[in-house]
Amino acid sequence: MSATQLLVITKAPVPGRSKTRLTPPCTPDQAAAIAAAAVGDTLDVVRATPVQRRVVALDGTPGELDLSGCTVVPQVEGNLGTRLAHAFADAMTGPDGRLPTLVIGMDTPQVSPGLLTESLDRLVAAGPGTAVLGTAPDGGWWALGVHSAADAAVLPDVPMSRDDTAELTRAALERVGLAVLDLLPLTDIDHFPDAVAVAALCPPDSRTRRVVDAVSAGLVEIR
Repeated sequence: MSATQLLVITKAPVPGRSKTRLTPPCTPDQAAAIAAAAVGDTLDVVRATPVQRRVVALDGTPGELDLSGCTVVPQVEGNLGTRLAHAFADAMTGPDGRLPTLVIGMDTPQVSPGLLTESLDRLVAAGPGTAVLGTAPDGGWWALGVHSAADAAVLPDVPMSRDDTAELTRAALERVGLAVLDLLPLTDIDHFPDAVAVAALCPPDSRTRRVVDAVSAGLVEIR
């Protein structure tokens, strides 16, 4: 087991609040079903990754989410950068949390234990004063790893959900003296074509593959 930590930041899947950019062509219920599937698959991968600690920063109530094996902390109010910075602080405070930490969202369910392990190994090998960043083709990022919560304190000032978010995140980290190393890029689920592309990379028996295939079969028109 690696002396590292995984942090997942996610909303509880609720129609009208989860993955709203899937609508249209999805209905709010279909978008929430895809979100629930992606969260479930992501948490399965996190539990299968040999780390010392797993934390979920959750917005909402767990409902039917399986959070076993994870420490759950509530998200704070504010923009995504603020919520991310506080999630890092909550996860990395106290003797149990002082570990190199990688945060991911729930929208890359194609991620594997091997890739998460490699990403954390890269962070650990680089040592303090470094960060690791996994970019997405849309200009955002799917993973960020740091050695201390202070390293993530730049995030509230970084505009999120833009086509230059990864570039701005890298620049903010470098301004406080961190060397930023690249991880493997991954496509994340924002719009329905992304969901189809990501589902195709997931195992056939995964929740994401099954739900996205079912939703695709029921859609008359995909835009």
